[in-house]
Amino acid sequence: MPATSSSDVSLSRAFSAARAEGRAALIPYVTAGHPRKHDTAGILDGLADAGADIIELGVPFSDPLADGPTIQRSSFEAIEQGVGLPWVLEALAAFRARRDTPVVLFTYLNPVLNHGVDRFLADAAAAGAQGVLLTDLPVGADAGIEARFAASPLDLVRLLAPTTTPARAREIAAAARGFLYYVSRTGVTGARQELQAGLAREVEEVRALTPVPVAVGFGISTPEQAATVARVADGVVVGSALVETLRTGGVDDGLAFVRALRTAIEGARAA
Repeated sequence: MPATSSSDVSLSRAFSAARAEGRAALIPYVTAGHPRKHDTAGILDGLADAGADIIELGVPFSDPLADGPTIQRSSFEAIEQGVGLPWVLEALAAFRARRDTPVVLFTYLNPVLNHGVDRFLADAAAAGAQGVLLTDLPVGADAGIEARFAASPLDLVRLLAPTTTPARAREIAAAARGFLYYVSRTGVTGARQELQAGLAREVEEVRALTPVPVAVGFGISTPEQAATVARVADGVVVGSALVETLRTGGVDDGLAFVRALRTAIEGARAA
């Protein structure tokens, strides 16, 4: 699909389009520069063509504490190939010239601080990002940085864990922009065989707290699990299972997996 102006692309439009089709949005995560640096352009284009509604593009970081071994390894392997934030922004800008699928940059605070917060916000927006997920910037942790994000065109996506207290959940939900990322289980990222019991009830409780869409991630590893989540959530995030498939099976297998996820999601609410 030809690219449009980045100002015409938004997370809210992506969710609205999926909702109009009676389904949840598919949000695959990939680490920039992995499995090989030169794979990234083809992977991003392939994700857009395979049915991704939004792409989470991971910025490799040397100390990814919120991530499990699969994504940690992908970050380390990308860093070994010289991939850092400036390269990721260049890759994103090239993708935006070709495709209009919204992109959320998934990163940690340190690379943003090293780049300079204001410079990062300007460069990320210019490259064509629609949002940023900072895993280690909780709501209220740094009012100055949060205010600078709020004044930017980028949505600061927030994480909400199942262990969060009701009062804190309300605070996080009130600050959410773009969408609220609900963590389907405790711990770090990683594929799992089973989803957390009571997920449907938890998502409904979260939905009552915020007007933005609720996407669920962490541990979704099969099309069947994606379909289960798609029946209760506005979006389905799949990361570690895709990253591992790309590493072991290559780009073609990874994109085939994404197409299977999209098919499962499309059938979820029709069932």
